[in-house]
Amino acid sequence: MSAASKKSGVAVKELVIGLGNTGLSVARFYKRRGIDACYIDSRQNPPGLAELQQLHPSADVLLGTAPRSLIESVDRIVVSPGISDSEPMLVEARAAGAEIISDIELFTREARAPIVAITGSNGKSTVTTLLSLMCEAAGKVGLAGANLGRPALDLLTDEPPDFYLLELSSFQLQRTKDLPALVAVLLNISPDHLDWHETIDEYRAAKYRIFREAENAVINRDDEDVEGIIAERIPCVSFGLDEPDEGEFGILAEDGDEFLAHGDLLLLSTSDMAMVGTHNQANALAAMAAGTLMGLGLSPMLQVLNQFPGLPHRMQRVGVSGGVTYINDSKATNAGAAIASVDSVDGPVVLIAGGQGKGGDFGALADAVHYKLRAVLTIGEDAKLIGDAFEGLVPVHRADNMRVAVRKAATLAERGDTVLLAPACASFDQFRNYGERGDEFARQVRELGSR
Repeated sequence: MSAASKKSGVAVKELVIGLGNTGLSVARFYKRRGIDACYIDSRQNPPGLAELQQLHPSADVLLGTAPRSLIESVDRIVVSPGISDSEPMLVEARAAGAEIISDIELFTREARAPIVAITGSNGKSTVTTLLSLMCEAAGKVGLAGANLGRPALDLLTDEPPDFYLLELSSFQLQRTKDLPALVAVLLNISPDHLDWHETIDEYRAAKYRIFREAENAVINRDDEDVEGIIAERIPCVSFGLDEPDEGEFGILAEDGDEFLAHGDLLLLSTSDMAMVGTHNQANALAAMAAGTLMGLGLSPMLQVLNQFPGLPHRMQRVGVSGGVTYINDSKATNAGAAIASVDSVDGPVVLIAGGQGKGGDFGALADAVHYKLRAVLTIGEDAKLIGDAFEGLVPVHRADNMRVAVRKAATLAERGDTVLLAPACASFDQFRNYGERGDEFARQVRELGSR
């Protein structure tokens, strides 16, 4: 297979960078459209190579570094989300005038149904899943994907759904020019992916792009980085954990109980929600705000909130041993998520944290949660950075692996305490993904109970 051109000698005009899930979805889309492209991946054996070769036996594939002649010949480059804009290949291509876009940009040019776009540092998978279930309960078809589950291009079918529900990362938004969303939801912003974005301001700017062409906005009035950014031309519904004004979603107290509320209308007692934690109350309110703008109706939305227990590895109770509760929140991959995790737990916490820090601010984590902690167990690549942040505030113990961490936590926790895995870090230093990390935590907790 030729690296830079087709057998005819015609220069390649389309380049796809990355042969993971996103790159393969682009390949499938191009196959359906009869578009030829060159596919490139820096890895010698990328995960999608075999499938691409079956799908496009004659496709141009280049493993390694792209030659300058290829970069200078392309008109358009579709880039997988995890590849930074600072990559030399993309810098050269941009200078040469190539259009550099995400798969989301391709998707929006083809979508024939209303788009509901959801982003935020934390909670976006839960809100996207809630909206999918709420659509189903309301008798509508809401296809969910993008950063969650199926790549966006795989959602395009001959029979359009009622809604496309897109969970979008900052990576995807940064390279998306056109996003005509019926509803754009921004849940929250806390420092994340600062190993990819050069500054926190660049990260915020990427998140704010979700509103550029939106017809309606849903924002978190409790988050100072989110509240107040919407231009007056966009109709906006806010949510928060305080008392809502008319038309807003929030929390109202009555007779010693707290309720999800729309204005002064009490909707559902928070104790009747299947999901636990104040952060999930915020997620529920955000989903209802978006669902209202989608015309779903309150009854089916409340039915979902009464039944849906939450996603795996998100504040998931995995066991009780010796009067100590063990909670798996492996999806808490940044400091903001870990803060929300600790805040959602009653009573003293023994925290297990660590991994690859992504440039996060562990000092902010320590300042926000130390008063609730009995101890911190640090694991992984950035264990020392986390330990240094908590030094002098709470006892800190280093653990070489999850087995050691869980067993040490069990000796430190007292009856009524919670051992919480909320790593505030990515998992790739020790695990394939956050799911594998959470599964290992749960396995070690089960072994505690069997000793």
